Amino acid sequence: MDKNKPIKAEDYAEPCCPLSMEGFGVTAEIKPVPQKRIMDKLDEYMAKRDYAGAERHLNYWQAEAELGSDLRGKLLIMNEKIGFYRKTNQKEKAYESIDLALELLKVLDYEGSITSGTTYTNAATACQNFGDPQQALIYFQRARKVYELSEHTAPDLLGGLYNNMAISLAAVGRYDEAIAMYNKALCEMEKVQGSEPERAITYLNMANVFEEQLGLEEAESTIFDLLDMALDLLENPSCPQDGYFAFVLEKCAPTFSYYGYFKAAEELAARSEAIYARA
Repeated sequence: MDKNKPIKAEDYAEPCCPLSMEGFGVTAEIKPVPQKRIMDKLDEYMAKRDYAGAERHLNYWQAEAELGSDLRGKLLIMNEKIGFYRKTNQKEKAYESIDLALELLKVLDYEGSITSGTTYTNAATACQNFGDPQQALIYFQRARKVYELSEHTAPDLLGGLYNNMAISLAAVGRYDEAIAMYNKALCEMEKVQGSEPERAITYLNMANVFEEQLGLEEAESTIFDLLDMALDLLENPSCPQDGYFAFVLEKCAPTFSYYGYFKAAEELAARSEAIYARA
């Protein structure tokens, strides 16, 4: 079964990279990279499914961040690389990006910050994607501690954490905990405007867990209810017709097909292709 996998900085005080070629006692001039422009261009590449272009883009700006001693910018790029290599199924590069991102957290003294929670979540999601749910849960627990202790954690960050953590819990057979975590994710994401795609993913993931826990025959009624709720969300006209939504539709379609919703799966796949074609 091709199950659905869901698929997001503080002030920085470190004066220069410890590997800087500046002389001893000399503070390198920091030249920040344009973070918003980097992200906007990356979104363009991903919307067109130009993965080679996206990787070149990230590599270029990583080098620029290093030349400019911009560790905060480099951390942003490493987090994006973790997600990119997860989506493109490049395990070795994803794990290299995780190691670099975690090292940057230490150098920047960001451990315990919201940024560290996001980095741990990205690392965990990649580990889960590459078949290591036990390591994923270690990172998820670190992220959960950071997010839940902070009064400034946005609901979408908590919702994403809970949703992805539930996948790892289910992968190690902790089904009741996984369902509880999915419900926590839904509670958080309902506070977020435009969160229909994420909530749809959560419902589909819950359907998968109920099948694993109870078997298809016993869980059939619950599964169909969850699929209907997911479909209603994906058909909501308020969903943004962008590259991310196209990606969600593309990833959700196989789950609907698996459970016999063949027409819905075909329509979702066609809508995804239409959005990509317009990009």
